[in-house]
Amino acid sequence: MNANKALWEQGDFTRIADTMRESGEALVERIGVVKGQKVLDVGCGDGTTAVPAAKRGADVLGVDIAANLVAAGNRRAQEHGLNNCKFQEGDACQLHDLPDASFDVTISIFGAMFAPRPFDVAKEVVRVTRPGGRIVMGNWIPNDPTLVAQILKISSAYTPPPPEGFVSPMTWGIESHVIERFAGAGIKRERIEFVRDTFTFRSLNPPAALVDDFRRYYGPTMNAFAAAEKNDRADALLRELEALFASQNESRDPSATSIPATFLRVTVTR
Repeated sequence: MNANKALWEQGDFTRIADTMRESGEALVERIGVVKGQKVLDVGCGDGTTAVPAAKRGADVLGVDIAANLVAAGNRRAQEHGLNNCKFQEGDACQLHDLPDASFDVTISIFGAMFAPRPFDVAKEVVRVTRPGGRIVMGNWIPNDPTLVAQILKISSAYTPPPPEGFVSPMTWGIESHVIERFAGAGIKRERIEFVRDTFTFRSLNPPAALVDDFRRYYGPTMNAFAAAEKNDRADALLRELEALFASQNESRDPSATSIPATFLRVTVTR
């Protein structure tokens, strides 16, 4: 089975996505999605950005490798009465069923960065975006002090070394790597813009409860705990994550959680 597909089909990422809705809506507004545009959301999950883009009147297709998230996205679109938003399975490395130059805006927020072949990802998102259109990626930044980069950094200390040839998804958060990958797809440097942006995780539950959600529903963290348990280190991993979440919580209500996370927003003009 495709390892990336297995990673995201385990657990239930919708539980994490529920804490990201407000930031997803705000990001779509900043990107400037407007009525009538054809929008592709790659690695869309259950529609954190796809659904708000459709609410703004765009014609949206969400593509994700995880069948359970595609099903959840279609349910959300139906619940919101969005006939202009649909979800289907697909691989960011090979969008073979999507024609060339067919989208005005291609979005991938913390999605395509996890695909295993980054140069193929760059070529595919360029291929399906029309000339004059835009590609917008949101990518976590390696060694950033904020939440998600630190979750992944802590988790990596408890998991076995990756297989030979593995390309860390965090390299999408390094500007020189992004430039090199899009250059391989024919995009010149001056057509790529970088901005540091923020996604905030919000929950009505305390930080420890959010840690538990990551432990039970977020693939990379689930894998870290599975590996840690084999070495009797699960309690140590839990303590590190609970300390991280508590230290970064900015909510004035101690029974709630609000944690900002910095990411690299990449905009490519096709």
